[in-house]
Amino acid sequence: MIYVFDGSLEGLLTAVFEYHERRPSNLILTTTTYYQPDVFTAAYTIHNDAGKADRVWKALHGKLPAEWLRRFYCAYLSEIPEAFKDLFEFCRYIFSNPPGATQNYGNPYVLAVAGYAKKVEREKHRMEAFIRFQQSSDGLFYCGIDPDFNVIPLIMKHFKDRYADQPWVIYDYKRHYGIYYNLDKVEEIYLNQEDEKNLKVQRDKIASEQEPLYATLWKDYFKSTNIKARKNTKLHVRHVPKRYWKYLTEKE
Repeated sequence: MIYVFDGSLEGLLTAVFEYHERRPSNLILTTTTYYQPDVFTAAYTIHNDAGKADRVWKALHGKLPAEWLRRFYCAYLSEIPEAFKDLFEFCRYIFSNPPGATQNYGNPYVLAVAGYAKKVEREKHRMEAFIRFQQSSDGLFYCGIDPDFNVIPLIMKHFKDRYADQPWVIYDYKRHYGIYYNLDKVEEIYLNQEDEKNLKVQRDKIASEQEPLYATLWKDYFKSTNIKARKNTKLHVRHVPKRYWKYLTEKE
């Protein structure tokens, strides 16, 4: 039996519910994006059901400590195709064992979920450290990103707390959505292709008049505090990988 779901968290949790209701002996889980029909294997399409997903999530709350609920969510945000299968099998393992099963790192699914979560958390911290906003002519601060994983849900609180006194937008070009803070609350935003292209290509044209001055001041400060005699490029790249330099004003 092949379970085909849409790749959403609700769909994944619904698939877990459907499994425990039907209990097929051999099961393959895949998303609509990667599904390839097989004439020898029956396919069952998972239709998202908020009620069923809610019941599974509440059941996980009863079986997992808070840190493992976060790891589960982070692993899902990795968007790695193999992670969906590992999360599904992780749920099966958790529901068939007594509390404390997450301490068994000899289980391949426990180990896999922990590994995915660690990668996503590392990306979250790097985005929080390396994102640099640019002010537009209308006073809005914005930044375009394309992280390895879908970390926007994880960095939302950090930027809301840190930049509570200014409106801002963080937009993920890879996943085609972002978050907007209007001095009151944070909400998701979606741009059409044309607006997204304009935001990405014409960012210098819509920048405020003071933005070049701020950039110059920051670069001068960075140069003045940099000690050339202690330059260690290898160590620097290890802590600030080159793929993040595009976010840093001092690297322009």
